[in-house]
Amino acid sequence: MIKWLLTLLAALLVLGLLTPWLSRLGLGRLPGDVRVKHKRGVFYFPFTSVILTSLLLSLLAYLLGR
Repeated sequence: MIKWLLTLLAALLVLGLLTPWLSRLGLGRLPGDVRVKHKRGVFYFPFTSVILTSLLLSLLAYLLGR
């Protein structure tokens, strides 16, 4: 259980650090990514970007697993 928690924490840290770089590539501005501006702040829901990233990582894992 602790291994999964550490893996999740490491993945979130890496994704957090890569966010500015990935936004330069266009991820986060795709159709289907939702940004809601409110007086308390901006809420961001990158639905399409997450699906696209998941598909690319799954393809990469499949190709490396052969």
